[in-house]
Amino acid sequence: MTHSEQSDEDVKDVVQRYWNGRADAYDDDGISGVHDAEQREAWLSVLRTWTGEPSRRVLDLGCGTGTVSLLLAELGHDVTGVDLSPRMLERARAKAREADRSIEFRTGDAEAVAVPDNAYDVVTARHLIWTLPNPSNALREWRRVVRPGGRIVLVEGYWDFPQPWEEYREIHDDLPLYHGRPPEALVDFVADHGLEEIEHESLTEPVLWGEEPEQDLYIVGIDVPE
Repeated sequence: MTHSEQSDEDVKDVVQRYWNGRADAYDDDGISGVHDAEQREAWLSVLRTWTGEPSRRVLDLGCGTGTVSLLLAELGHDVTGVDLSPRMLERARAKAREADRSIEFRTGDAEAVAVPDNAYDVVTARHLIWTLPNPSNALREWRRVVRPGGRIVLVEGYWDFPQPWEEYREIHDDLPLYHGRPPEALVDFVADHGLEEIEHESLTEPVLWGEEPEQDLYIVGIDVPE
């Protein structure tokens, strides 16, 4: 089967299997977990600035093991986390119980969010959009579920892998944003979907990632029109 012949379901099955397999060790990666108080405080500061004053209804898409969901809950937001990987969500629920945080975690597809229109004040997604076969569909969905005057917050990057990951070799051509994008290019992509109030900021401070990042990492805030 060539890349062009694969259905979205086939692509998402590969993505789901890959992240299920990463779940147990995912937080060990400095770029994925939070490992000390300094790193946690740095992320709390970033998220506080970009998501606004609590308590807001926040939908954390591609939540993985719940790293960002728990930080948002710590800030006082009412958080729901959604991920395609059941194994990731098992880890997220365990971490929420350990931290005594009340967070709802659901299995779901970021391109077809099973919630009503205008249900949330904020949608967040960290390192998600590059994994999606239809990022344009995703943006339309995220705009749909955020109330007018709300916000979409994306933590993204530009990594431009020299070779596709082995596990992604069969599907990387089906992922339009697989290599990430420089911030200006992602802003242009978002603006092409009718969202024009967009700002971005670099997130390359080592304290955020537990190491000196090798990629161009940044945050994007998108204001949904009233």
